[in-house]
Amino acid sequence: MNVTDRPQAAADAAAYARIADALAGPGWCLTGGFLSAAQLDALRVQADTLDRQGAFKPAGVGRAADLAIRSTIRSDRVCWLDPESRDGAIGAYLAQLEDLRQTLNRDLCLGLFNFEGHLAIYPPGSFYRRHLDQFRGVELRTLTCILYLNPDWQPADGGLLRIYTDPDRPDHYEEVAPIGGTLVTFLSASFEHEVMLASRERLSLTGWFKRRG
Repeated sequence: MNVTDRPQAAADAAAYARIADALAGPGWCLTGGFLSAAQLDALRVQADTLDRQGAFKPAGVGRAADLAIRSTIRSDRVCWLDPESRDGAIGAYLAQLEDLRQTLNRDLCLGLFNFEGHLAIYPPGSFYRRHLDQFRGVELRTLTCILYLNPDWQPADGGLLRIYTDPDRPDHYEEVAPIGGTLVTFLSASFEHEVMLASRERLSLTGWFKRRG
């Protein structure tokens, strides 16, 4: 498994460079400890506040006129973020992603232009079937970024992210536990993935860097 550790602050330019190196190689990267415990706590508090305010809605499949709720494919609830927001813990995290975007554009010439994302709550018993993070005929999503916010995640809790990492072997995969502070990044057009059945509530902040349309 391709893992980098983050013992220092998330703004550390060397860590962003390590992510760039991994994306240039296998095309995906798992970074442990991307945020501090205090940052994770603040994000969870903000997510809980939004949830109590009714900001989370059942997640859909597809886009525009084809958007539909299909609980047999995915059963999470999401709260879409304002990409321009710089308020609170979410705003601080988005600012860190902006630093990452600039590094990746400089080192890899990916042409990443903007970010869209959401908080996602997977209640016990929920999942998301195998899929690709691009809509058919719309190839703007370039880089997927998934940050996990779950404290004390245990193997019995399930909810693994399964990434199919070898196009020559369609059933070959790596599995990532959604441990709080872990950041997963991968090229959106290259890797199918799925969220396995979770037995406790699972929280993530998932988003995509997009090319200019």
